[in-house]
Amino acid sequence: IYKNLFWAFLLLFCSSSPCTVLTLPVPTKSKEGAHGLGWVRSVRAQKANLFLHVTDGSCLQPLQIVASSESLTFGSAVEVTGVLKRSPHPRQPVELEAHHINVVGKCNPVEFPFKIKDRHSLEYIRQYPHLRCRTNAFGSLLRIRSEAATAIHSYFKKNGFVNIHTPIITSNDCEGAGELFQVEPSGQKPKEDENFFSVPAFLTVSGQLHLEVMSGAFSRVYTFGPTFRAENSQSRRHLAEFYMVEAEVSFTQSLEDLTEVMEDMFKSATEHVLAECSEDVDLFHKYVTPGHRVRPEIHLNVSLCCLFNKLDITYSEAIEILSRSSQKFVFPTDAAAVDLLVPGVGELCGGSLREERLDLLKNRLEQVGLEDAYSWYLDLRQFGSVPHGGFGMGFERFLQCILGVDNIKDVIPFPRFSNSCSL
Repeated sequence: IYKNLFWAFLLLFCSSSPCTVLTLPVPTKSKEGAHGLGWVRSVRAQKANLFLHVTDGSCLQPLQIVASSESLTFGSAVEVTGVLKRSPHPRQPVELEAHHINVVGKCNPVEFPFKIKDRHSLEYIRQYPHLRCRTNAFGSLLRIRSEAATAIHSYFKKNGFVNIHTPIITSNDCEGAGELFQVEPSGQKPKEDENFFSVPAFLTVSGQLHLEVMSGAFSRVYTFGPTFRAENSQSRRHLAEFYMVEAEVSFTQSLEDLTEVMEDMFKSATEHVLAECSEDVDLFHKYVTPGHRVRPEIHLNVSLCCLFNKLDITYSEAIEILSRSSQKFVFPTDAAAVDLLVPGVGELCGGSLREERLDLLKNRLEQVGLEDAYSWYLDLRQFGSVPHGGFGMGFERFLQCILGVDNIKDVIPFPRFSNSCSL
């Protein structure tokens, strides 16, 4: 029920913007010398003709090729020349009458793991990370992923954020969980207490601390890149390498300032994906995750904005609700933090106001013995410091949310997790 309500809100909010669907140009007359390159997605023989569906990956809709009976197979790469004509079929505007077909790359349909008439599950194609981009489902996912990344960058640019390329190799443990990949040179054993960078270095778990550095010179900054967690987990929600969208806002002491950016970015990116990738999203909701699709007969006179407002609760309200439960809960210390939770995924965004009190930071770093390693962090609070806060959003979880994909390994091109690093 909650998933359907969520999607009803989502689609109603985005319905205010016109959807653009990629279509092929319809010629007023036949066009000689048309040229096409792509891969054969289907082969259908009928009397003297062979009907091929060929795609170059730019969109879900293939181009129909009408050819004489030739030895062509599913999965082959072809180069076609001929005449582009108006199609007699109402569902496709044009077709290409082939005069010559050059097979650029052959494909043995017997050995090829994907069969022309089978609808393969995401779990099945996950076994072939080097080939799954050739399926309709994963091709759609990659186009959606590309548009979603474009939409996020566009949102931040339009709203005055500066894009910061935070480092992948770092000496900081931002999360403090100890689940880090250490970086060392291969092919040589370092001497004891000797490090390539003079200090222990790790793959980043977050760009937050580097964004905090930049928030001393720019009022709005963000980063979008890979992050790493050495969690020994193969659950459907975790990866060892994934992408994070992180933002930092200066001159704020209000969580509402952060939630406004968080919600606006989510809505803007979702609206863009539903508009620019409507056919790809429909494929997922119809064939891949049909339970995620909202029934058209559901009509709710609300917007996605109302969804956020209705379901906002404070930390104190959450504690009060949990206190009435028969189950016992342990409540951590109250903090100026916020999470965005969505159905089927859980935590999508997490953010907080940053601690700005220098004395408190000094005492805490001394308690854990990190006052020397993080002396630079104290400098940030001594020289022109301003109140600031920020948040992060897991990009793959965002894709799971809008598509209804259950396993996070199915929304990233090459998933990395414990005991698996194919390619």
